[in-house]
Amino acid sequence: MTMIFWLLVFVTVYFLIKKAYKNTTDITINELKVNHDLSTNSSPSLSILQLSDLHLENISITPEELFEKVKHKPIDLIAITGDFLDRKRTIPKLIPYLKVLNKIEAKYGIYAVLGNHDYVLKGTNLDKLIDTLEQHNCKVLRNETEIINVHGNIVNIIGIDDFSTKRSDLDSSYKGIQSGTNLVLTHDPNIVLHMKNHHFDYLLSGHFHGGQICYPKAYHLAKMGKLARMNKIKGFHTQDGKPYYISEGLGQTGVNIRVGSRPEITFHELTLATAQGKNLKAM
Repeated sequence: MTMIFWLLVFVTVYFLIKKAYKNTTDITINELKVNHDLSTNSSPSLSILQLSDLHLENISITPEELFEKVKHKPIDLIAITGDFLDRKRTIPKLIPYLKVLNKIEAKYGIYAVLGNHDYVLKGTNLDKLIDTLEQHNCKVLRNETEIINVHGNIVNIIGIDDFSTKRSDLDSSYKGIQSGTNLVLTHDPNIVLHMKNHHFDYLLSGHFHGGQICYPKAYHLAKMGKLARMNKIKGFHTQDGKPYYISEGLGQTGVNIRVGSRPEITFHELTLATAQGKNLKAM
């Protein structure tokens, strides 16, 4: 009887783990229209593809599969919100993904910020990661702003460095911005709790993986800051009337499984005409 019991336990655990691993291949494609209800036929918009937390040591989508999932969408700008990898031997694995993203030919380019796992790399290895990104037309923003002009409208792409590793510098990030729409890219969304005096029209982030193992709740994320303790670990939220989005990411850390969460690719359509200084809504 005891042997049968433990056999049943083993079989049950095996199938649960198998299902949890399969979940890493069940990629959700989310589409948000931000401030769309206030747009008109003449309102300019910015179509953004957001990828986050690739964690290339544990990613269950190939570059070719990624391309097939995004190639039919209009994409003006690609935003990658940190945590590419954390081992130097993985850096060459990044190149095919960057080549695929270049095939999309986003009109305003590819922008990225670094995450806490990227900063596991030190010295020349970190430099190699950044060089690899920039050699493949991916601009890495580290507490700095890049300004683009979208149909006559200024968009400040503000890249805030990783908050969880104490590398964020808000004043440096906002230095030199112009009057227009502020689009913030950052890895750890907890930074929004410190941005009451720094305006943004939309902020994109990642970091939490939607809990990754989230059943019934992602209790293990409590140590990752106030937002996690508030159960704000994925999706669209607002802070001080300003909207931000937390991606569940594409890859996994630790054990390569997901429970109660799914990998995510996100398309954001941000209307610019009414984005300046107003509360935004998502549909």
